[in-house]
Amino acid sequence: MGSLLALDLGTQSVRALLFDAHGNLEARAQVKFQPIYHSPHPGWAEQDADYYWSCLGQACRELWPQGVDPACVEGVALTTQRGTTVAVDHQGRPLLPAITWLDQREAEGLPALPLWLQGVFNVVGEAETIDYFRRQAECNWIAHHHPHVWARTHKFLLISGYLNFRLCGRYVDSLASQVGYLPFDFKRLDWVKPWDWKWKALAVRQEQLPELVPPGGVMGHIGVDASRMTGLREGTILVSAGADKACEVLGSGCLHADLGALSFGTTATINTTQSRYMEATKLLPPYPAAVPGAFLTEVQTFRGFWMVNWFKEEFGHKEQWLAESEGVVVETLFDALLRETPPGAMGLMLQPYWSPGIREPGREAKGALIGFGDVHTRAHVYRAIIEGLAFALLDGRERIEKRSRHRLRALRVSGGGAQSDEVMRITANVFGLPAERPHTTETSGLGAAMNVAVALGWHANHAKAVAAMTRVSDVFYPQDEEHRLYQKLYNRVWKRMYSQLRPMYQEIRQITGYPR
Repeated sequence: MGSLLALDLGTQSVRALLFDAHGNLEARAQVKFQPIYHSPHPGWAEQDADYYWSCLGQACRELWPQGVDPACVEGVALTTQRGTTVAVDHQGRPLLPAITWLDQREAEGLPALPLWLQGVFNVVGEAETIDYFRRQAECNWIAHHHPHVWARTHKFLLISGYLNFRLCGRYVDSLASQVGYLPFDFKRLDWVKPWDWKWKALAVRQEQLPELVPPGGVMGHIGVDASRMTGLREGTILVSAGADKACEVLGSGCLHADLGALSFGTTATINTTQSRYMEATKLLPPYPAAVPGAFLTEVQTFRGFWMVNWFKEEFGHKEQWLAESEGVVVETLFDALLRETPPGAMGLMLQPYWSPGIREPGREAKGALIGFGDVHTRAHVYRAIIEGLAFALLDGRERIEKRSRHRLRALRVSGGGAQSDEVMRITANVFGLPAERPHTTETSGLGAAMNVAVALGWHANHAKAVAAMTRVSDVFYPQDEEHRLYQKLYNRVWKRMYSQLRPMYQEIRQITGYPR
């Protein structure tokens, strides 16, 4: 057998990852984005789509000097950040910079929906939600603010669809990548029917969208230009995988409803894989899994472990200096802050709503840090951040378990935060469950590679691929005394914070207009 290549384009970098049939990482190359995005106006976050393509090609080319023969790559799959969009012309050239998922612009002054549709949404009490959906949709912003550009838009793609086009020359994407403000039917796992209300709410048309392929299906083959850019053999198969979170859940080995997948990345999430459509939060659909016909009951904290970076920039200058002088990752030095503070951070409690939600929490939500006293230091603030994120994910667990009627027996934890032993211990103690660390930190890339293995017939199905390619390296078990402390803080304080502070958040929103 040869090797499987996963291309993982995240928010901060792109990685080219080579795996074998047993899930072992054979080679790795990473290219960091500099800058991560451009912000020509406040709240904007955009990037040149061809810059992503250039970095992807560079990451591939950096594999080959590591003793890797491109001819041994049997298949390729792409997994990317979610919700980043690109409008291209008839030649496939980007008409505007890609609008990334971090972008906060909104389409203002949109034409009204038909009166009968407005009436329906008013009756069911969803008029505000639909208005938010329309304002957030990138296609509406382009069509309204740059109508001449929209008139030239041949295809409207996620960044995954654009990079697939560059790789194989076809407008094709994985159905498991369709996360965003798009006319996608999350129950049927396909574009919505012609009579669906989303066609009225969005400017995009059916013919502007790519063909969708289920995970594990062949989307095309590496073309001549892509071969020159990447060094891959022309004709190598390109396989459908899914968005980064979907692939991360698969790469963690979480195929069953009793195993929770926690992602400690820029956005912190808790997921379970379900065989049926199930909304963990009412009217917020589950996302498609990187397994055909399956769903992910995701609950997310939008600015999750981004908050660690926030803490680093605002309060971690000492650790940044030490990390640079010692040649280590700065986050590892933050473990000392967790070791020198007790569970519960001596009463300091954080609710991590640094970005507003849609339903739970609502759009008026803001972050909160309560319980300050003269004993508290920045170490306590850091612990409160980690514990607050864990509490937010615990809240997601309760919603998922209530709706699915499945109790979780263990957690698989991925993402940058999972590399910290102290964070893993806090997670186990907050949840009262074993917190398991997968054998590789590259779980998203592994999930993509597993789809290639299935497409090649190396493993008969995704369940067989999980059994052969995933395993646990470390397990952190909860301590009863600490779990009891966290249960009291969670039930008697943390769960009540939002409802108690919500009226004040609404006053802030009314007075300042932020968040909108």
